Amino acid sequence: MNRIRKGDQVLVITGKNKGQRGDVLRVDGDRVFVSNVNLVKRHTKPNPQANQAGGIVEREASIHISNVQLFNSATGKGERVGAKTLSDGRKVRVFKSNGEVVDA
Repeated sequence: MNRIRKGDQVLVITGKNKGQRGDVLRVDGDRVFVSNVNLVKRHTKPNPQANQAGGIVEREASIHISNVQLFNSATGKGERVGAKTLSDGRKVRVFKSNGEVVDA
């Protein structure tokens, strides 16, 4: 079970973007793309078939999954996440600090 999933709100804990928060756009193996975090400029060619203009485009680059933590809105901090099996057999993610189930 993945600790971090698409749509989760995460906090960057290391690197040049330390302290920034954003939503996970996608997860590629051990790398995550977070909205408005780790922005890079790319020179792109125009692609008329995809109706895409060329030029300098600013977009998100990936961050290693170990450099982000799931944001707990109740405490206002990033926290570690574990897995727990409920009595009805469902497997859910829980915050390690208080055992609260992650909303997602």
